[in-house]
Amino acid sequence: MTRPSNGSARAYSSPAAPAAGTAKAHRIRRRGSIDIVDAKVAVDLATAQSYTENVFFFVPNLIGYTRVILAGLSLHFMSYHPRYCTLLYGISCLLDAVDGQAARALGQTSKFGAVLDMVTDRCTTSCLLCYLSSAYPSYALLFQFLIALDFSSHYMHMYSSLVTGSRSHKLVTSDVSRILWYYYNDPRTLFFMCAGNELFFVSLYLMKWIQTPISASLPSPVASYFPVFLLSLTWPAAMAMLTFPICFTKNVINVVQLWKASKILVGVDLAERAAAREKETIAKLEKRD
Repeated sequence: MTRPSNGSARAYSSPAAPAAGTAKAHRIRRRGSIDIVDAKVAVDLATAQSYTENVFFFVPNLIGYTRVILAGLSLHFMSYHPRYCTLLYGISCLLDAVDGQAARALGQTSKFGAVLDMVTDRCTTSCLLCYLSSAYPSYALLFQFLIALDFSSHYMHMYSSLVTGSRSHKLVTSDVSRILWYYYNDPRTLFFMCAGNELFFVSLYLMKWIQTPISASLPSPVASYFPVFLLSLTWPAAMAMLTFPICFTKNVINVVQLWKASKILVGVDLAERAAAREKETIAKLEKRD
């Protein structure tokens, strides 16, 4: 089995460079369910792509760049302007649900866009957790653990998808993991879990800025319908309590994802070692004959 660690990239055909693709077609290999193209061929194709179909300028990828800019601006305001920070961060997260729909509607799905989306998600959440580590120093170790878990589980899951020939890290079958299958294959579940996870962290951020209890912001007739303990909380604290189970579940899924990816990679190692031993045995038998 060919590993992607040699710099290979998945096949991409561009009408802008048919000659390059034809001339180097012999360098395309087949692995599992995907075509593999040599890294140099992939670079040449990307360099020669035309403006009529430039993957860098696909609409969903432009949305992805916008997400990065908005997230960067939110980080700029994070330490001194919670309103601007929350607004920009929220829009950046909401656009995460838009780029995928735009890609499917316009026929502009791309591997670059999928990785850009994942990297943006990981980086924005990690940056917010870094701030929370300084805002809540007693829980800094926990936030650092969540960052490490998020990055490691997604990286290993992505890599295990590549070495097993999957076209997307979201294509998880139920026989591999029913939990991951339901998480990735139901768009509503994926959006609910990701949104709830982000809302929990944003609520923790706002708790450092908003100290006014809910009772002070509600008319007396309306406040009478709320439990007393809830009225003593701030809106961010109430939102944090509501979304904590979602955040907890999301990170349990990250643990499952990390464990399943580890087992897949170990299984691939065992299969390759067995194949190597078999090849060595056959070579020895041929020498004897």
